Amino acid sequence: MNEPLPLILASTSRWRAELLARLDLPFGQCAPPYDERAEDHHFEADGPEAFALRLARGKAVASAAVVEGEAWVLAADQLAVLRERGRDVVLHKPGTVEAAADQLMRLAGREHRLITAVVLHHLRGPQSQAQRHAIDEQRLTMRAFGHAEAQAYAERYRPVDSCGAYHIEDAGIRLFERIEGGDFTSIMGLPLLAVCRLLRGAGLLPGDVGEPQ
Repeated sequence: MNEPLPLILASTSRWRAELLARLDLPFGQCAPPYDERAEDHHFEADGPEAFALRLARGKAVASAAVVEGEAWVLAADQLAVLRERGRDVVLHKPGTVEAAADQLMRLAGREHRLITAVVLHHLRGPQSQAQRHAIDEQRLTMRAFGHAEAQAYAERYRPVDSCGAYHIEDAGIRLFERIEGGDFTSIMGLPLLAVCRLLRGAGLLPGDVGEPQ
């Protein structure tokens, strides 16, 4: 019986690694050499879902430069999308505490969407063109709050690496009024229900084998 191919998470995020570890599968990690921001000009033409999928696919394919031999690569990309003046706007990772507080104020009292695209891509070998994907959407509504609360949260929890400038797994959950979606793990960076379906389809998890997407 052939050994299963390695599974590589195309991310160095500890959040995504901790989520994937819940599935009890061995996996490695890599940092794909991929510049997401260089793709920003495609957002308006693509729309949120197709743009998130473009970025996830880009990460998966770019992983070939740092992963040796055959492997399955799991890549994901998440967008925080706010509707402003009749059009969708992407919110990027704030990078600083001050920018995180400002971004939270932009979201206060309003609904936004988290769009997460996941791609499972086969690197090299006879299945090298095999690729499966899934897209998850969560709708989140923040309560109305003031700048002092936003600043206090940002200073204490430093959500500078989150596209929404919050983490629901810490006190950031207090900022919300309502969350609508089928898989809360998606908000944390990796929709595990969708990931399980992709892994089963590739024969990496036990269960019925589905058709490639």
